[in-house]
Amino acid sequence: MRVPSSTTSRGEVGFNMTPMIDVVFQLIIFFLLSSNLSQLENSLPLPLPVADSGQDDDGDPEQPRLTITVLADGTLLMTGAPVPSSELSSRLAERIEKLGTDVEVCIRADRSVPSRFVSPILLACAKNGIRNVSYAVFEREGAK
Repeated sequence: MRVPSSTTSRGEVGFNMTPMIDVVFQLIIFFLLSSNLSQLENSLPLPLPVADSGQDDDGDPEQPRLTITVLADGTLLMTGAPVPSSELSSRLAERIEKLGTDVEVCIRADRSVPSRFVSPILLACAKNGIRNVSYAVFEREGAK
């Protein structure tokens, strides 16, 4: 019987990269999907009010933005999820804790929505110290 000597090489020990590559791809997919959620809520087809003047939305990447959508039936959507108007102020307070007080709120309201559905949004913003509030509108053709 032959005893193997300690000088015999047993081969190199390898490092399996497959699990690490899987995790990296999972993270990439997660960040791609989460970054598109804010764009998806702005792509919801909604007949916006028409105004004589307006500004293009350049979107400062440094300033956090929160979009509140008001549908024709008065339903409020914040980050794509329905929010009861009674919980709007508390939900805004939660978002301010995460994003800070310099958050910009953009109100996207259906043109047929009465102002009684938009007023609670403005009151909730004022209550939570949000000063940068804008309305999404279509600019009337030939207004410039």
